[in-house]
Amino acid sequence: MENNPVSKYAGKKVVITGGSSGLGLVTAKLLVDEGARVLITGRTQAKLDSAREELGSNAVSLLSDTASLTDIDRLADRVKDEFGTIDALFVNAGITRYIPFESMSEDVYDELHTINAKGPYFTVQKLAPLLNEGSGVVLTTSITNVLGIPMISAYSASKAALRSMTRSLARELLPRKIRVNAVSPGPIDTGILERSMPKEIAEQTKEQMKQQIPMLRFGDPAEVAKAVAFLAFEATYTTGAEFPVDGGGSQI
Repeated sequence: MENNPVSKYAGKKVVITGGSSGLGLVTAKLLVDEGARVLITGRTQAKLDSAREELGSNAVSLLSDTASLTDIDRLADRVKDEFGTIDALFVNAGITRYIPFESMSEDVYDELHTINAKGPYFTVQKLAPLLNEGSGVVLTTSITNVLGIPMISAYSASKAALRSMTRSLARELLPRKIRVNAVSPGPIDTGILERSMPKEIAEQTKEQMKQQIPMLRFGDPAEVAKAVAFLAFEATYTTGAEFPVDGGGSQI
């Protein structure tokens, strides 16, 4: 009888914010399938319950809003109780809003920056004391932080802020031997367009976007998940970097 190979991330403990759907859930599944224990957060209990069922017994879910500092404190407490310490943190929770510059309101602008920039900043701050030496933090940025794309100016600015934080937090956490990097997805087929606009417009938008990507296709969420896992665990001599997963869209 052949011995079963040791799971790649056996014994590793990971927190993923925004882990109940999309890139977060796919990343959680990759890690759980390779032996890690994962705590995921989300803002919708039904989605969390579904994700928890899909992930199985090595996953824990917590209803938590990254826009709420109180919720972030509760997250840190739960992580400490559940895991004690952790080996990786994937700060993935975020939102997109498609609004022309002329129509942007203060409320929506504030919502975007609170969820996409302020929340991640304080999530890292509150969970950093629980990160083991040699841990990896991965933030989700976007290729929009280097490209001028209509309809998402405030979103792009919030992701550019997150790119800057990646460098600053990487420097600040160096003494604790914690690495901080970012994964920068291009168009990924997560269904977010279909959820944020009418179906016909979403399909037209996707076709237009494909033509602008050198690889002429959307990425698969699994392609981003593999990059996140690499940055979190394997990229041991890399910190402060942003890794594009975008079919060449921001590079060529």
